[in-house]
Amino acid sequence: MAPALATPAGVVFVDDHERIIHSDASAYYGGKETYSRSRTYSNSHIHGYDPKRRPMFQNDSHFRPRRMSHDEKAVTAPRRFLIDVDETIRLVLEQEDTDGDFQISITDAGPKLMALGTATSNGFKTFDIRGTYMLSNLLQELALARDHGRQRIVLDEARLTENPVDRLSRMIKHSFWNSLTRRIDGDGLEIICADPKNRTGRINPRIYVPHGEPAMAEYYRQVAKEKPHLRLEVEVLPPKCDDAAFVKSLNNKPGILALAMKEKEGRDGKKTLQGIPFVVPGARFNELYNWDSYFISLGLLVDGQVEMAKGMVDHFVFEIKHYGKILNGSRSYYLCRTQPPFLTDMALQIFNQLDRNNMEENKKWLKRAIQAAIKEYHTVWVAEPRMDPKTGLSRYRPDGLGIPPETEATHFTHILEPYATKHKMSILEFTEKYNDGVLKEPKLDEYFLHDRAVRESGHDTTYRFEKRCANLATVDLQALLYKYEVDIGTAIRDVFDDHLELDEEFPLAPFPPSPESYASKTRVKSTERVQTSAEWFDRADFRQERIDKYLWSESKSLYFDYDTVKESQILYESVTAFWTLWAGCASEEQCWKLVSNSLHKFEVLGGLVSGTEESRGQISLDRPNRQWDYPYAWPPHQIMTWVGLERYGYLEEAQRLAYRFLYMMTTAFVDFNGVVPEKFDAVKLSHLVDAEYGNQGIDFKMVPREGFGWMNAAYQVGLTFLTNHMRRAVSACTSPEVFFRNSSHTLTTTNQTTNVVTDPLGLAMESLSLS
Repeated sequence: MAPALATPAGVVFVDDHERIIHSDASAYYGGKETYSRSRTYSNSHIHGYDPKRRPMFQNDSHFRPRRMSHDEKAVTAPRRFLIDVDETIRLVLEQEDTDGDFQISITDAGPKLMALGTATSNGFKTFDIRGTYMLSNLLQELALARDHGRQRIVLDEARLTENPVDRLSRMIKHSFWNSLTRRIDGDGLEIICADPKNRTGRINPRIYVPHGEPAMAEYYRQVAKEKPHLRLEVEVLPPKCDDAAFVKSLNNKPGILALAMKEKEGRDGKKTLQGIPFVVPGARFNELYNWDSYFISLGLLVDGQVEMAKGMVDHFVFEIKHYGKILNGSRSYYLCRTQPPFLTDMALQIFNQLDRNNMEENKKWLKRAIQAAIKEYHTVWVAEPRMDPKTGLSRYRPDGLGIPPETEATHFTHILEPYATKHKMSILEFTEKYNDGVLKEPKLDEYFLHDRAVRESGHDTTYRFEKRCANLATVDLQALLYKYEVDIGTAIRDVFDDHLELDEEFPLAPFPPSPESYASKTRVKSTERVQTSAEWFDRADFRQERIDKYLWSESKSLYFDYDTVKESQILYESVTAFWTLWAGCASEEQCWKLVSNSLHKFEVLGGLVSGTEESRGQISLDRPNRQWDYPYAWPPHQIMTWVGLERYGYLEEAQRLAYRFLYMMTTAFVDFNGVVPEKFDAVKLSHLVDAEYGNQGIDFKMVPREGFGWMNAAYQVGLTFLTNHMRRAVSACTSPEVFFRNSSHTLTTTNQTTNVVTDPLGLAMESLSLS
């Protein structure tokens, strides 16, 4: 009888327990350490002996002969590696990270080759890991293992060779959303209060609680007492908290704004409050945003996180009640500004995925959301100054005073410099006096009126809006408000039996709009009239008629923004024209003309650009590029167009555009250490952009932690448009020009194909040299 094998206590052998290879890192690395069975166990590197020699970089010893099929022995089981975590991280970075950014990308000049010891041999036999993708995945896995306190791991090779589409989608679903989740309460304040945009020099967290929430204010005061290390300052806002002068007075003491909370039982058995979790965009945007949240919620719904998306609607209802609008972002300096309105579609999409067994509760929840949307509609979007009574169309036109404080200190230097010179002051001194109202400059006031409108539009910044945004009835805003009107009417008719009484009192905007009706001070109160679907459908019909009258160009087969002051269309070609398809306000004929005659103007190798190169105009040192212009591509424009095209039956076009965008995302993920950025240059297929704000979501070490909110969503939503064949092709990084080679939809326009580099390394190096 063979003697019993003596092994260290607590050892779990890799042969003895099966792991789900592509599970989340917490499951994969969170259990006990695993070892391999081997007759040479006592001599393995676990006890200090490591027989491997790593490839050397500065001489030819790092070269390996190319592996051939006959070189490999038959493998009877999946290959696993036995790895010392910290030492291998050191070796990978030392050898492969030649630019020192703690990432392994195609721009690194290392040999892209590393030998790892196999688990079945306890590290004596090695196998080569080759190429950017496998090595960057190795670095990511090692970083995740170290996060979970692992000193050594048995790593499945399948995690290094994982299908990139599956890997990115899995990371978004199980990791990125969690990393972007925040709560505003005693447990979450330290993270959520951090504000990279704050340039006042203050680091003490401050929270502003709305008027009329005494229990919430007391809760935060108690948190401040119980956690003195936070140095939390709690302030209660006045009832009218979006007054421009008051908001400007907060610029030197910025803080997070309190959001919705729920009751729970504390450790002592008493009732207490807890913040409802929500997802932030990421990077420098560490708060709840308006239109980002809509697209994020679409991704959350694809990934089954209905409650998280539902909680974000609860926060928007809270904001409308206490702050008067869904805010641009939940910081004090955003109190005067909102952003593109998506609440009704967001609420209805979530409502349709709620548990049908709780229909009465679901209807109560939807009622709160629809009531809030009706209030926002009447008091923000069809109220002056955003409403233009003459055309009956709405504009981005927020209130505010002074210079937006969330921008970089030098952002407006070129604008302020002539005024500072005029007054014989430094820019800093002029800025202080201008902000304080000591110096009056009407032209500068008008400039910042339009600048605030650009920020409210979400498209900050673009030559489409420069020095005129507050005067524009934009096609995107009209489409969104048309959708509001249809959604509210549909909800009242189909869910609330065509009878909805409003609980909160506010003035209703006159209808139909006209200069005379808006000049009258008499307003019907919301509680005086029952809401019916007929009124809302009439409003939608009226807006559709005005969109056709003022925004549609029959000769150009495109919608354009309308300047309400100059009373003319501005002929900037914007991809937001396709939002009319998402909203459903285009006729079948208009849709056919948009797709047949105009879609090609915006379609490039990596999807849809924001606007055409012709509309943007020439770029120079005196006229730098703007990030919402050509050649940049953003997730909102992709998603809205995909959905709009599908709505009108153009599924093939939607799939083609989704393929292009996901191909661009996947190749960046493969070639640049798992990066998921805020935006792309869709012509060069590069996230290494040099637009005014650079790019967000790219500054991480070793492993991507969060991606970027709406880019994560675009990937998950985009995958729902692809066939299995298309998904496999994206996984293989098959270029759209190859995949659609036999299609009539290959790009032929000069600015899209001539002299465009498509090699990933060439693109990266070109972008780096531009930077």
